[in-house]
Amino acid sequence: MTMRLFMATLSTETNTFCSMPTAMSGFEEFYLRHGTATQEAPNLMTEALHVWRAGALAEGWQVTESLAAIAEPAGLTTAPTFDALREEILSDLEAVGGADIVLLQLHGAMVAEGTEDCEGNILAAVRARCPDAVIGVALDLHCHLTAQMCEAADLVITFKEYPHDDATPRAEELFDMARRMVLGEIDPVMRVFDCRMLGLYMTKEGEMARIVREMHELESRPGILSVSLSHGFAWADVADLGARFLVIADGDADLAYTTAETFGRCFYDRRRVLTVEYPTLGEALDMAQDEEAPQPVVLADMGDNSGAGAPGDATFMLREILSRKLPGVALGLIWDPIVVRICCDAGEGATLSLRVGGKTSAFSGDPIDIEARVMRIASGLGQHLGPGLEPLGCMVWLRIGTDTDLLVNDLRTQVYHPEAFEQMGIRLAEKRVVAVKSTFHFYAPFRAIAVRVIQVATPGGASPDFHNFEFRRGGAELWPFVENPVGLGVLEIHASSNSIEV
Repeated sequence: MTMRLFMATLSTETNTFCSMPTAMSGFEEFYLRHGTATQEAPNLMTEALHVWRAGALAEGWQVTESLAAIAEPAGLTTAPTFDALREEILSDLEAVGGADIVLLQLHGAMVAEGTEDCEGNILAAVRARCPDAVIGVALDLHCHLTAQMCEAADLVITFKEYPHDDATPRAEELFDMARRMVLGEIDPVMRVFDCRMLGLYMTKEGEMARIVREMHELESRPGILSVSLSHGFAWADVADLGARFLVIADGDADLAYTTAETFGRCFYDRRRVLTVEYPTLGEALDMAQDEEAPQPVVLADMGDNSGAGAPGDATFMLREILSRKLPGVALGLIWDPIVVRICCDAGEGATLSLRVGGKTSAFSGDPIDIEARVMRIASGLGQHLGPGLEPLGCMVWLRIGTDTDLLVNDLRTQVYHPEAFEQMGIRLAEKRVVAVKSTFHFYAPFRAIAVRVIQVATPGGASPDFHNFEFRRGGAELWPFVENPVGLGVLEIHASSNSIEV
């Protein structure tokens, strides 16, 4: 009998403190395909579909490809939007009469009006329609790992790396486990340890790099199929907030239990070492001014990272840079469709009085009035994130004075790569300071051109100082808000029987 594989992806990350809703327009302008994503080059969240299709065809399976929908993080997804995207996936599944294997690439931190756990809701609906199928889901590590997700799915894994440059191996891992499970070669059993921690964890160096290596080492032990750490998405006031450690063992509940608990408690015990104190805006600019080098200092405007649901139009860093009269600065991307429209109407070479940024909410600060020359206008450009190009919308290069360059665009997106500046004509090697609106995805490409990279705890909707946000649900009960949080423990999940005990 030929196996039938059904696959789809749906991804957005919800900052519940953000006032901007995530509507269908957010998916339409960023990425929305109806069963055709694998006909195009992959991006971070569609790479899994390419891997799964290739694997299934190599096995001689039938493949049904459904929705691929990605939106830049913002506030709550509107109920009609979530309902429409969910129903498209379910309708496609019903139209082909179900499947033997269902593989989904979801984010894990999508929150909609009236639905706090969107991914769990989708998985439960898939399980109801395919009670005997093997259901696997790959999640971003900034997910809320919920009981509903683990109850409905047989296999749950997350990215291990941030930035997420391990999308391909994680997709391959999930496919292999699903294949082995449907053939009766393995009997996965999942356990989840709730670490009761709220944090922002970078995996490329230091203690977190060691933890990732330890996770891989655990997977080499007999009986352990997969190990994942859900970091949680910190800017969401939801019940299931916080870091959770997931272990999948082969038919051995005790092994999964003890491994999850042992490593989870070890992670909790390292919480102070894992916590990074980022410099304030003033401190970071002092460091940048003190640095004398032929290469630029790169400053990350963490608080206004649209990839974490911030508006992308905050003016705090720009205002301080202009106030200090720092020479040789490039800053971007500032999301301001109004300024883009004015510049497009005026054309390249025009000198304009513009009111930039600060339009969305209190998290954005106040607008800044500038006199600037329109150096270049361009559309259709992209920047690399992993294997694919991420769109940049319509971009405008503005010059203030003789050597302060701003990039303004009409599509909310964080900065990933120096090419966002360079392809517009801004020579970063000639700059003293390069300020990017991002948290960590920018790091490796910009580190290659910088004398120093400083991640800055700027104000904004994605500030790494979590005390700036009012948590009323799960977050208020986690470390660091509570010194010794109650509730550390293991969720006992029996994936093969789709039941859960807490």
